[in-house]
Amino acid sequence: MVKKSKIWLEKRRKDQFHKLASSLGYRSRAAFKILQIAEKNPFFLKKGDKVLDLGAAPGGWIQAIREIVGDEGFIYGVDIKPIEPFNLNNVKTEVLDLTSENAAFKILELTNGEKFDVIVSDASPKFSGISELDAYRQYYLAKKAFEIAEKTLKKGGNFLVKMLQSKELKFLEEELKHKFKKIKMIKPLASRKESSEIYILCLNFTG
Repeated sequence: MVKKSKIWLEKRRKDQFHKLASSLGYRSRAAFKILQIAEKNPFFLKKGDKVLDLGAAPGGWIQAIREIVGDEGFIYGVDIKPIEPFNLNNVKTEVLDLTSENAAFKILELTNGEKFDVIVSDASPKFSGISELDAYRQYYLAKKAFEIAEKTLKKGGNFLVKMLQSKELKFLEEELKHKFKKIKMIKPLASRKESSEIYILCLNFTG
């Protein structure tokens, strides 16, 4: 275990995006993933959008999203872990388990029933090291995020969710095709090469 930790720390020291995130003040290197996805898909996130970030801790995606939506936009970040507060009027965070039965209802309570233009989820489960089990756990989280999106996303809105490349990826893709006009698979440059993570970008929610 100690050896594995040392290897992980050494890789992190050499990680260009980790270094860049530290120098630019982002809370995590994951900020570059959402920025790269948004840059290549300009209709996904726009200035003034109201965004829900599921599994938002530690807040790197919130920082990146705010750069895009600006002062006119609004971001709600929820996570099972507390998120260090942002001193920003258009960012709110809440402790919430996105897998809980009434998660969508609680989110709509926070917004007084107002739905979102965009919903994103970079949530990850606790990985076991067993690929089949980890793939299913990621699928379960992504499904829960999708269930929340079905209830809280505006018609015509966009959804981005993380998955692992696995048989479950195809299952989720087929479900999403029934609810969005366009589906796109993306692996941003900031994703580690050895990682099997992939993002499903879903455009134009049909409701």
